Amino acid sequence: MLYDHWRKVAAGRRNELALQDFASGRRWTFAELFAQGESQAAGPAATAFPQGHSPQFIFDLLAAWRENQIVCPLEAGQAPLEISRPPPNCVHLKSTSGTGGLARFVAFTAGQLAADADNIVATMGLRVDWPNLGVISMAHSYGFSNLVLPLLLHGIPLFLAPAPLPEIVRRAAGTAVAITLPAVPPLWRAWHEAGAIPANVRLAISAGAPLPVNLEQTIFATWGLKIHNFLGASECGGIAYDASATPRLDGALAGSPLRNVALSRDDSGGLVVQSSAVGETYWPEPASGLGAGRFETSDLAELPDGRVFLRGRRSDEINVAGRKVSPESIEGELLKHPAVRECLVFGAPSRDAERTETIVAVVVAGATEAELKRFLLQGLPAWQVPREWWLVEALAANHRGKLSRGDWRRRWQAEKKS
Repeated sequence: MLYDHWRKVAAGRRNELALQDFASGRRWTFAELFAQGESQAAGPAATAFPQGHSPQFIFDLLAAWRENQIVCPLEAGQAPLEISRPPPNCVHLKSTSGTGGLARFVAFTAGQLAADADNIVATMGLRVDWPNLGVISMAHSYGFSNLVLPLLLHGIPLFLAPAPLPEIVRRAAGTAVAITLPAVPPLWRAWHEAGAIPANVRLAISAGAPLPVNLEQTIFATWGLKIHNFLGASECGGIAYDASATPRLDGALAGSPLRNVALSRDDSGGLVVQSSAVGETYWPEPASGLGAGRFETSDLAELPDGRVFLRGRRSDEINVAGRKVSPESIEGELLKHPAVRECLVFGAPSRDAERTETIVAVVVAGATEAELKRFLLQGLPAWQVPREWWLVEALAANHRGKLSRGDWRRRWQAEKKS
């Protein structure tokens, strides 16, 4: 199904530019990319592992589609895995995290992958005359659905930049009249601070982590560029998208459901996604909450007037003497302070057994702990103001490009012991 769809796209746009690689300087029209896929040798195994950030990822993927192999994208340098007895009718495995951080996969049929690409292109308005500038990982769910599938299933050209460095991004963007630029919040911040956001960005997207409202507003005020917040998950692809023309006022607002995506809440307030893009099952072990077009997320949410407001995650709630608070609500207040660039809040075991947990804030800010406490007391009850503070120079993401509360909790505990 996927290769047949690609064949039609390539035939319809055969003489148009499809792929440009700025590391090598090479360019491929759709006809040339199709010919490359036809001649690319597929591996002997039943599973193919496209990896890295180069045209070879696309070539290997096309060979796998042609030979009806299961595809399991990998990051550069990641070792292939032993895939035995894959789920029936599934053509794609996305890496995600299981309980305790153990690797597991989400299995997808061809129809589910195609549905996610359809929803994204229709909702975001991706256009063939606005090439995608690829700086995010093509192996990750975000990059695969926003860069790779729009290229192969919708004919949206892809320009691959070898690194997200400001000058490289600016030069790569300059080869087109207009571009679409999907990225993550740390990249938007870095490009803004370097004065390197390309002037020809027509559609700016941010996903992978919540986009801080103050960053969104600052970039809009400085560059006149609206960055659209995008919420998705490996298990179901796109969930919500902020299509508004002006910056959000509330960082909890994720946007509105993508086209053909229905959202609801379970009895505990958890966000439930229903669409034809939801994955088939977890692999190698199925789990409740995923399947039959339905995914029960771990996000707590409110859904007023067709909008999605995230209220934290079940597993991240902090228990302070029986009263629970989401770390996101404290982070949202902290980010309103003009000196706070980034922050992460989590709970840690309290020395006082009756308190259960202590609220810890890790902050990148040009302000003192005392100043930040006084600021929070203006908007939060005293019991929600962090008791422990760690001022750092930067908040490093984990290998999946996310800020992990678990990782930073472990770092903080190690710092306290040293």
